[in-house]
Amino acid sequence: MRLRISSAAATAAACAIATLAAPAPGAMASPASPASPAAPPSAVGGQTVYASDGSPCTLGFNVRRSDGYYFLTAGSCARQDQRVYADSAKTTALGTVVARTPLGVGLVRYVEPQAERPGGVDTHPGSQHIKGAGHVPIGQQICRSSPVSGLRCGKLKAVDLSVMLPDGTMGTIAQTDACGLPGDAPGAPYFAGGTALGVEFQGSGACEGGENSYYQQIDEILVQLGGGEVY
Repeated sequence: MRLRISSAAATAAACAIATLAAPAPGAMASPASPASPAAPPSAVGGQTVYASDGSPCTLGFNVRRSDGYYFLTAGSCARQDQRVYADSAKTTALGTVVARTPLGVGLVRYVEPQAERPGGVDTHPGSQHIKGAGHVPIGQQICRSSPVSGLRCGKLKAVDLSVMLPDGTMGTIAQTDACGLPGDAPGAPYFAGGTALGVEFQGSGACEGGENSYYQQIDEILVQLGGGEVY
């Protein structure tokens, strides 16, 4: 037995379905949820950053100031007014160098400087929270961190040493026996626990014993760059 539906019945059924599917008068369709904005680019201490010529450097510490967020680095990445990048292909700009110390530690103002950045130091692996800048006694253990050497620790041997660069620039530095490795990029952070101590000025040796490394002391850096809080 075949069931036959008249054209009139079919039309009525279609109208009923359309009525059920249609929104009620005055109802509004729910808008699609907007995509979350991408976080601004950032990095933390002990990670690699790149100069505008592609040379690698190390980020020292992030810096918080009343007008925004910055970071410290050195070497080729500390040239005045140049861009500093998160990658060697220079596809992601981190910021622009706005000041540097006589010994060559640069202050980089992040792009979107009002956006808060994470702080601390990458210890390869792991991380170290940084509470602020300070000093430690001679003989205390201190550490440095870089992408090449990883985390290397030693003792603080001297502070407030006078140094003269070939161009006649004078400054004061600290000496440690926390060694680095060939290929380390300038700018490595030095710290003791959560206390930031300085940014690498110069290293020597290949971690075979008897080597020294040197950093510009963080309080002098901040004074020369106009203040701020490392974190």
